[in-house]
Amino acid sequence: MGINWYPGHMEKGKRLVEKHIDLVDVVLELVDARLPLASRNPDIEQITKKRPRVILLNKADLADPAITVQWIQWFQQQGEVAVAISSTNGENLNRLPATVAPLAEEALQKWVRKGRLPRSVRLMMVGIPNVGKSSLINRLIGTKKVAAADRPGLTRQSQWVRMRGDMDLLDMPGILMPRIQDPNVGRKLAATGAISDEVFDLGEVARFLVLWIAKAYPTLLGERYGLPDPLSTDGEELLDQIGRKKGCLLSGNRVDSQRAAQMVLDEFRAGKLGRITLEKPNSSPSEG
Repeated sequence: MGINWYPGHMEKGKRLVEKHIDLVDVVLELVDARLPLASRNPDIEQITKKRPRVILLNKADLADPAITVQWIQWFQQQGEVAVAISSTNGENLNRLPATVAPLAEEALQKWVRKGRLPRSVRLMMVGIPNVGKSSLINRLIGTKKVAAADRPGLTRQSQWVRMRGDMDLLDMPGILMPRIQDPNVGRKLAATGAISDEVFDLGEVARFLVLWIAKAYPTLLGERYGLPDPLSTDGEELLDQIGRKKGCLLSGNRVDSQRAAQMVLDEFRAGKLGRITLEKPNSSPSEG
């Protein structure tokens, strides 16, 4: 499953980051806490000219909390500053000003040494599509000034917003990597909604997802859908059982596999299957 989904506005977004990066002090790189490596654009470090950076593991309320702790420790071992957050419930957002301040100090002092008046910390938020940038910004500024929806590629333009804690934030469009080489990485990104549902096979991704969950979290599918124990080791059979249990049927008592696939993906994305992380530190992104 090779995915090549790089709309023209994403190339424009990359150019916007490159154009404005010299205006900011610190970069906020937003990733999905359920797949912290697969949801990182490997070009971000180069595009942002190695500006001081904070990695925000968003959607931590949907991720496995024990594995999120492991990821925070892993990033720290790599010399990165990382914080687990949630744009939904506001988890750890009160830590952001104190986390950003020491990283911005050198730039602010340099500004004053040039004889200029003190100013606010300037931040830039970057990340791949649908990791929750717009929802997070609305939470940080305390109002719904930024359009947000659970679909990728909504933000098309850069815009400055005033944040609490004397910080100014430049929101940027989501930038996906031009091509996703590893098929399982593509499937995981598709499962979380980072890639438009229109460019991949829903059934293929749903079959991959239910089989992955059955292996990593063997009780969750049975509890949610009332499946027999032990669970099937075949993704197609699992999805068929789920569709039958949930009444996703066509004439002749046949399972509507497309409807079942969409339901599973929607419930996973909403956290209804449980708190699930698709990657662990020190494992390949393909394996999780």
